[in-house]
This record gives sequence, C-alpha cells and structure tokens, in this order.
Amino acid sequence: MTQPVLSLWINGQARSAASTRLADIANPATGEIVRQAPLANSEDVNAAVAAAKAAFPAWRATTPLRRARILTRFRELMEKNRDELARLASEEHGKTLADAAGSVQRGIEVIEFASGVPHLLKGEQAEDVGRGVDCHSLLQPVGVCVGITPFNFPAMVPLWMFPVAIACGNTFVLKPSEKVPSCSLKMAALFTEAGLPDGVMNVITGDKEAVDALLTHPDVGAISFVGSTPVAKYVYETGARHGKRVQALGGAKNHALVMPDADMAFTADAIVGAAYGSAGERCMAISTVVAVGSAGDALLALLQQKVAGLKVGAGNQPGIDMGPVISGAHRDRIVSLIDSGVAQGATLALDGRGLTVPGCEQGFFVGPTLFDHVTTDMTIYQEEIFGPVLIVLRANTFDDAVRLINRNPYGNGTAVFTRSGHWARRFENEIEVGMVGINVPIPVPMAFFSFGGWKASLFGDLHMHGMEGVNFYTRSKVVTSRWPAPEEHSAATLAMPALG
Repeated sequence: MTQPVLSLWINGQARSAASTRLADIANPATGEIVRQAPLANSEDVNAAVAAAKAAFPAWRATTPLRRARILTRFRELMEKNRDELARLASEEHGKTLADAAGSVQRGIEVIEFASGVPHLLKGEQAEDVGRGVDCHSLLQPVGVCVGITPFNFPAMVPLWMFPVAIACGNTFVLKPSEKVPSCSLKMAALFTEAGLPDGVMNVITGDKEAVDALLTHPDVGAISFVGSTPVAKYVYETGARHGKRVQALGGAKNHALVMPDADMAFTADAIVGAAYGSAGERCMAISTVVAVGSAGDALLALLQQKVAGLKVGAGNQPGIDMGPVISGAHRDRIVSLIDSGVAQGATLALDGRGLTVPGCEQGFFVGPTLFDHVTTDMTIYQEEIFGPVLIVLRANTFDDAVRLINRNPYGNGTAVFTRSGHWARRFENEIEVGMVGINVPIPVPMAFFSFGGWKASLFGDLHMHGMEGVNFYTRSKVVTSRWPAPEEHSAATLAMPALG
C-alpha cells in the first residue's frame, strides 16, 4: 500500500520536494508506516532560504506591534487546533495524548511571550553622556534564522524557536526531525492562516544532507538546535566556522538528589512522573537518583511499587501512562544498555525487557525499568539512555552527592528533594547545572525565563526563549548622537574624545 508523501512548506504554501529520497514515518505503537517525508536536498534548501531571504526586508520593516497582532492570531489558532496537534504528536512520536497536549500548551506559552515583542525590543537610552551628546541602543533582527529540532517534542521544541525569532523581525527555516514532521507543517500552515506573510516561515523535512546545507548556507545568519551532544557539538562547530550565530542544546543526564528528610511518598510520585513520562524521551527527564544515607532503601521500596503499576500501551488509548519509544532501533539500544547494567553488577529491581502489548505486537515498547546500586563507572550511568530506565546511586552525605553530580559532564537539569531550606539553598548555589528544581522534578522554565543547560548540554552562550532568546535573535546596535547648534564650531582634534 502506497503511503501519502508530505510536502515541504515554502513561501506560504505546500510544495513538492525536488529530492526523490523519502523517509518512512512510523506509528511507534504499531510499527505501521503511516506516511513518508521527503529528505530535502540542496535545491530544496536553497528554495526555502531564498524565500526567507526575499521576505526579510518587508518583515523587518513591519512594526513590532503588527508582528505581535499576527502572533496573537496564531496563538488563537494553535489553541483551536491543540487537540489535532496532540494527535499528530502522539501518532508520530508515541507519547500519550495527555502528554502531547501538555507539551503543545507549553509551546503556546512561548507564543504568548513572543506576543509581547514591542516591549521586549525596547533598547536603552542615556541623555548627556557627554555635553550635548546622547546615547541609545537598538535591537535589530539577524536575518534568515534556522531551527533544527529533535523527535521527542514535535510541537514544543520548534515553538521555543520560531515565534521568538519571527517576533524579532527575522524570517525562519525550520528543519524538524524526519521522524515527526507533521506538527511543524501544520503549525506553518496555521501561521500563514493567521496572516503571516509568505516566506517568513518555511519548513523542510530532511536528514544530514539538509542540515549540512543549512549550516553552510551563506544566507543563513543564525542556527538553533536541540539534540544529542555529539550532533550539537558538530552543529555548533560547523555553523560557527561558517560565520553563523549558533545555540546548540545537547544531551543530558539529569540527577535528582534525595535527602533523608524528604517526603518520600511525594518524592517517589514526582520521580516516577519525571523518569517515565514520554517513555523517558525527554531532555529534562530525571534518569538518575542520588539517594543520601537512609533515603535509599525507603525511596526504592516506594519506586518499585509505583513503577510496577504503570500501564504501558498505545498513547492514543485511555488509561495509558506510558507509550512506546520512537523506533525499533532505539528500543534495541535501550535493551542493550539494560543488558550492560546487569552484566556490570547493578541490581535490576524492575525489568522492562521483552514487553509485548496486546494488539500492538509490532510496536516499539520497552517496559519501565529500575536499577539500584549503580556506580559511576557503569555504562548505564555514563551514557544518556533516553528511555524508560531509572537508575539509583547511593551517597553517604549531601556533599558527596553534590560532588557526584558536578563531576558528570552534562549540566542540563537537576532537582533536590528535601524539607530543609538549608539543603535547598546550598544545592541551588553549589550545583553546576543550568536548570534547578527544589522539590520540582522537571524544572522546565516558563516561557518568560530561558531554557538551557551548562557544560556538555549547551554549545553557545545564550539559552532559548525568554530574554536570552530575544538576545540571540537580535543584534545590538549602539547609537551616539550629537546635534550642534548652527553657530557652534569646535576645532578639529586628533585626541580620543572623553565625553564625560
């Protein structure tokens, strides 16, 4: 049976790709191929960038207030189509409908933030920095911006990027994961329906060929990326080498530090949701617990009980807690890492290998898996598993736990569970991680703050959305002005002027 082939979105309309290469898009719950996506070539990339470049002068000249009105209409259409976007995300990624709808809503919040662009783009002004001399700063758009997004959040992660970039006066080319492109194409059509001029927002589907063409394209000014650390490093180095401004968010190994005084029932519930939601395929998932002292045994008993009760199945079915992982290849990788944990001596408290879901026998399922007594030299600690596997390490003291977390090469997100303000305050000050939760297991900042990690979790200087996102998608210009009276005249001087 021939599957439908998606189009690209270029210059305000659906367009067939020049490339003849196609990628299969599977429903991970069934293994069934539901549609295909073109794998864009350099001709397709050139067409998308050319459309964005041609649209830039008029869009840059559009007042921030008019841009904001279009963004407001876009937000309204996103709200009306939230269920459809959640269905597409669930179908192509496998996450539950409730999880998909929540992630779409978090993306809509970025549109709400970006709708305040008239305020966000205000510069600074100082009068009389010298006698009769004033100074002010401007924030101006970069030009054609590019977003390269991962499979795990088909709507939310693209929405971290393009609403802010477009609000700031840039035009945009989005390259979503070829595994989950339908949400991006739907959002581009909705943005056009909201009144966005043709060419301001473009979407191409593709793989490394398209990515490399975007990273090196002479008309691209800025690149945003979310994905694994090795690819983030490659994107950052390649884009920077070709003169682009780059923010590249990489992988994670997010730790939760649990103190003996924590509310264990609350903590266990929080960690289960953070570890196994979206089958662990979140860059902010808690994948590692560091239990201090007596917290370990008490917490593990609760985790075993709660994790064993999770219901696994197709994400579009009612009552399901966790869906499949993205692909058969990814399932096999996760299983091989579980195998390595057993072989290296970790205690396998719950085993998710070999899970079969009735009616979804060809789906890509791994059951919730729990390890105890993991050590830092084990592969399951050193690698980002990106699946429904939670590992527990033990530490004698708070200081030991903090040192363990800070030694990890990643620094994306972390959390501490405690009733003590003393431990919480020390944790937020001493931990070397970009996003920190205090009794909050997934500390994803609201849209008016910025999202991003430290160390190997970020390549570049600025995080996404919030004011750091505005700063990334704009260039600062400082103007120093003087308006001498007609009769005023001063002799020429070659000395450096001291305005003050």
